[in-house]
Amino acid sequence: MPRARLIDAGNCDLDHGNLCRVLAEHFQVDVRRAHSQDQALGLLREQGADLLVVNRVFDADGSDAMQLIQTIKSDPNLAAVPVMLVTNFPEHQQRAVAAGAVPGYGKRELGSQEMLARLRPFLNKPPQ
Repeated sequence: MPRARLIDAGNCDLDHGNLCRVLAEHFQVDVRRAHSQDQALGLLREQGADLLVVNRVFDADGSDAMQLIQTIKSDPNLAAVPVMLVTNFPEHQQRAVAAGAVPGYGKRELGSQEMLARLRPFLNKPPQ
């Protein structure tokens, strides 16, 4: 099975490392990291992704993930890319889904069966 492609946007070093460890245990996935919204958009446009996970608040500059979600979902060339918000706050998760994101997970759920079930449809892709 080909490896899935995931972009991790906005997470700090600790959270990025924890996410990568969980992903490596459960999926065959190549993880690329974006520190800014511009980097995330550049990676999407240049290399594509099976899933983009974005922290609610970017660690590097404090920007809001909702801006990135709205930009992706309004771009006809990127709108089909699944985007998942990482937040422990249900109200932010609801806003993200309303803007076109798929249901995400909170950092407290990292490694849980619920979190893995949300990732599985995007990262366990059958051969094309």
